Amino acid sequence: MKLLSGNSNLALSEAIAACLNTPLTDVSVRRFSDQEVWVEIHENVRGEDCFIIQPTSFPANDHIMEMLVCADALKRASARRITCVLPYFGYARQDRKPGPRTPISAKLLANLITTAGADRVLTMDLHAGQIQGFFDIPTDNLFASPVLVKDIRENFDLNNLTIVSPDVGGVVRARAIAKRLDVPLAIIDKRREQAGVSEVMNVIGEVKGSDCILVDDIVDSAGTLCNAAAALKANGANDVSAYVTHGVLSGKAVERVTGSTLESLVITDSIAATDAVRNAHNIRQITIAPLFAEAIQRINSENSVSVLFD
Repeated sequence: MKLLSGNSNLALSEAIAACLNTPLTDVSVRRFSDQEVWVEIHENVRGEDCFIIQPTSFPANDHIMEMLVCADALKRASARRITCVLPYFGYARQDRKPGPRTPISAKLLANLITTAGADRVLTMDLHAGQIQGFFDIPTDNLFASPVLVKDIRENFDLNNLTIVSPDVGGVVRARAIAKRLDVPLAIIDKRREQAGVSEVMNVIGEVKGSDCILVDDIVDSAGTLCNAAAALKANGANDVSAYVTHGVLSGKAVERVTGSTLESLVITDSIAATDAVRNAHNIRQITIAPLFAEAIQRINSENSVSVLFD
């Protein structure tokens, strides 16, 4: 087995390597003066089972190119199998045509990964499950819910807890966690007037007197989460926290979270934390390294990965 890392989230790659007791492969991922990506692998990878660990987070296009060039380098070096490990799959929100003359960029990225030479893809909490069908190669979509549920059990009283979906589209995800915890479910009904702006309209379910946890896959501008937290408070909720898999937190998102009614926002380390995230008093990261390490080990040994979905 060979583990390669780009520059996207080296800390996560090192944590996964530590869990597997396997050092990261010696590879140079650098830029020419005009910012072209240049990769050189300093170890023999012929006949090896290779894993490229690279979340495609900001700057997304740079990190995507690093992954593609790494895959091409491995392919030309006669690697036996190449698995692209994307803890965060960028462009996943562009999974359909929302209007005329618009792209389906998630499908384009799937094509690029396959063309670059990947034999398999391992990712987590895709924004849209159908993206798995965009690939013509095996694709495993892990769920962060076991990690999130474990942390919730350790930090909350389940006797007074309600899981809340911040929108109708996330109901399946929130219901799965509520079922694991055996607690009630509520839903925020919101109307989005334009991209990046959401308006909370109604709370479906009983939240008065409860500690509420909002559950989502991505927090980007944090507008939806903060508006949902305010709506829950207005409906009589005690404390409101949030558990989100991918902490994109772009623009003034961190400032928005720290100034909101959210008691805490818990995100995974699928995306490397910025200084603002690390310094925020109510934002905390939990690691998914053991989960990915287990999946990589199972793929390498040709064992079932589906047991990790339970």
